[in-house]
This record gives sequence, C-alpha cells and structure tokens, in this order.
Amino acid sequence: MGIIGAFILPHPPLIIPDVGNGQERLIQSTIDSFVHAAERIRSLAPDTIVVITPHNVLYSDYFHISPGQQAQGDFRRFGAGGVKVSADYDPVFVAALADNAAKEGLSAGSLGEKDSCLDHGAMIPLFFVNRLYADYKLVRVCPSCLPYADHYRLGMCIDRTCRDLGRRAVIIASGDLSHKLKHDGPYGFAPEGPEFDRRVTSVMESGDFLEFMSIEPSLAGKAAECGLRPFIIMAGALDARAVEPRLLSYEGPFGVGYAAASFMPGDDDSSRRYLERYFINEKIKLQNIKDNEDEYARLARYALETWMLTRKRPALPQILPKEMLETRAGVFVSLKKHGELRGCIGTVLPSTGNVAEEIMHNTLDAALSDSRFEPVSKTEMGDLIYSVYVLSPPEAVDSVHDLDPQRYGVIVTHDSKRGLLLPGIDGIFSREQQLSIALEKAGIDPDANYRIERFETSRHI
Repeated sequence: MGIIGAFILPHPPLIIPDVGNGQERLIQSTIDSFVHAAERIRSLAPDTIVVITPHNVLYSDYFHISPGQQAQGDFRRFGAGGVKVSADYDPVFVAALADNAAKEGLSAGSLGEKDSCLDHGAMIPLFFVNRLYADYKLVRVCPSCLPYADHYRLGMCIDRTCRDLGRRAVIIASGDLSHKLKHDGPYGFAPEGPEFDRRVTSVMESGDFLEFMSIEPSLAGKAAECGLRPFIIMAGALDARAVEPRLLSYEGPFGVGYAAASFMPGDDDSSRRYLERYFINEKIKLQNIKDNEDEYARLARYALETWMLTRKRPALPQILPKEMLETRAGVFVSLKKHGELRGCIGTVLPSTGNVAEEIMHNTLDAALSDSRFEPVSKTEMGDLIYSVYVLSPPEAVDSVHDLDPQRYGVIVTHDSKRGLLLPGIDGIFSREQQLSIALEKAGIDPDANYRIERFETSRHI
C-alpha cells in the first residue's frame, strides 16, 4: 500500500458555479481537469485523501495537520454560503504522520488550529471529488515557511505513514501558480510570473521533481504564487518512485495561473531520489558562493564562524580594505539558509568606529538575536549565505512618490515607532506597497503624521 495517485489542482473560487455566476466558463479546461481528476480518484478508490493546502493555518517553522474527527466549510466568503463541503478526518493517520515527522526531526503536528472550518484550498478539489466519491477519510496538511528540503521530507513521511498503516492514499497538492500574469489583472504583472509558470508546468510535463526545488525562492516570491510548497510536499510523497506525469491543463485568463496535473506512481526507481540530488546541487552552489564572496561578506562569515568556535567576539582581521576601516555607515547583515531568510539585523546609522566593526557586530546580532528565529546553531554554519548592505545616510522625502522599492530602502517614523525596509525585497513591486508594509511593520497608523526617509545601499555578497 502507499500513494496510489497524486494530483496538482488549482483553487479558483469562481470555478464553483454559484460563485462564478458564468465566469467559470472562461476556465472550462480547468473544470474539465477537475472532472478528470475526480473520475480518476473514484476509479482508484483510496482509503485516505491527503490534501496539501496553503490556505489553512500557515506557520513559519511548523507544519500544521488538522485535528479532529470531521470538518466542513462553505463559500460564504465568496458570496455562496449555501455551497458546503464536508469530510471525515483520518485521526489515526494524523497521529502517525506527526510521529513519523518527529522521528525525522521535522516540526509538525495538530497543535495551533485557528479555524476548524475547511479552507477554499481544500474545499474546491473536494467539491468535485465528493460528487463522485465519498468513501474516504481526509488528512489536511498546510505547508510552512521552512526550507524546500523540509517540505520534501514531509512528503516522504506521508508516504511512509501510508505504508505503515496499509492505507491506499491519493495526495492532492492544491495551489495556484503566479498571480502576476496580466497588467490588468487584480495583482498586476511581473515578468517573473510567466517565467515561474513556464518552469512549473514544464515539471508537470516531465515529472522531474528536482526542478521544483531548483526554483529560486526569490523568483517564486516575485511571481506571487501559492502552490510551490504544496507541490514539493507531493513530490516527496513520490520519492524514489517512477511516475507517469500528465499536464492536464493550464489557463490564466484572469491574471492567475491555473494548472492541473496528474502523476500516477509506478515501480521503485532509485534514480528519482531527488532529495539526495538536491543536497548535492546545493552543496556545489554554496561552495561556488563561498569561493566568490567579496571582502564584506567574507568578514561577516569570519565573525560568526570565529564566535562559534571560541564563543568570543573576534578581533578585526589585520588586513582589510581601507574603505572598510576608514568609513562609518549603517550596515545590515542578512543570513540565508537554503534560500530562506535565517536572520537579518542592522543599524541605520553607524554605532561603531568603522564599517568593518559594524559588519562584525551586526552579523552576530543577526545570527543570535533576531527575535523571529532561533539562534543559529553550529551545525548550520556550512549552509549559510551572507549578504551585507552598507547604507547611505537617510534623507527625508515629502511623499510616497519619492520612493522606489528597487532603488531605495524606506524608513517610517512616528513618535517612538520606526519601521525600515531594505530595497529590492522579493514580492514588493510598488512604492505604495513598500510604504504600507513599512508602516505595518512599525505599527504606525497609515493616517498618522509620520516621517518618511529613504536611503540607498551597496550590497555585498
């Protein structure tokens, strides 16, 4: 027993007739794909359906698995409260999956449920399934902000749980592709949108799941997608299995990419152990970055690695470029691990004698004192990538029209509250968006009489 079928399905609410009110006819190919998937699931007759949905409760460092015996939901949020979807859960599977995840060192379980109702990411595929097949138990899993590799490993745990329990299971990865496909769409256009969709649909045709994990988080962020992590969990559930991939449809008439695909598993295939290949590729990529670090990033690495070895703040190296020793400036240091932020702290104005000291001080703070993360451990050192941003002195501006999120960072201040965003942040495309996020980060009322400043940075990697 184990995974007997896998599907990628989008979740546009307007595909539900009472929501779409006729608009659903513009995505008829997507509707046909849902019907095909539901018919295939009926023929497979699974004991359990595992739905991976990004619209349940999303935690930064924890995979949430819905608890309980049963759940239901409706589409009242989309103007169709009379359309309801319900399913019985598989609590034995949930407990076993959490146990298997714990054995693998993954943070996953059924704690922290904020809303027991089914979300639309789960309801939309089940709306079609339930019309043809209802003799199954549901497991609802939400991705997290953990690295791609952890999502793949969770998928492997799902497959192991199926085998341990003797379950015949189908996995549905619910997710839309880019929301940035059209200038006149609800989310606007970004060139990364079509590029992301091209790469993802190529994987749906080829079945080469390594390519899912090769998509840079920055590209996914700029594409404004919500499906990649569910897709990677699904891929992990099919690790070391031959698959028959089929791209069922792809459409984007409303500016959001809707793709549907099926993956029918076959015999064991050791060439498809993609997690092993991913780690090899990441090791090579990381070594190339280390080999080409400039003096600023190299100093940040030296500061943290020396502290980890000695537990003492290191002295400045004897040989450093003059501009690092003779210049004072604010500095931000960002640490990333497997493409995901691992810590970022900095100073707007200089607080030490020179840029070199600023880098060393802020590197340790980013690694050890960023309240959003646990302190960096010694075992993580080899996986870190360092970026150093040297800031120009902030200058006051009159309005949002003086901002440019790609060129300038922004600082907003009101009384004792202050918020800062660096330039070039993934997913921030407009001046208004940059300002809004900075205000929210600082807890400043948008109607308050706040001060706006901008600054430029030189980035060193």
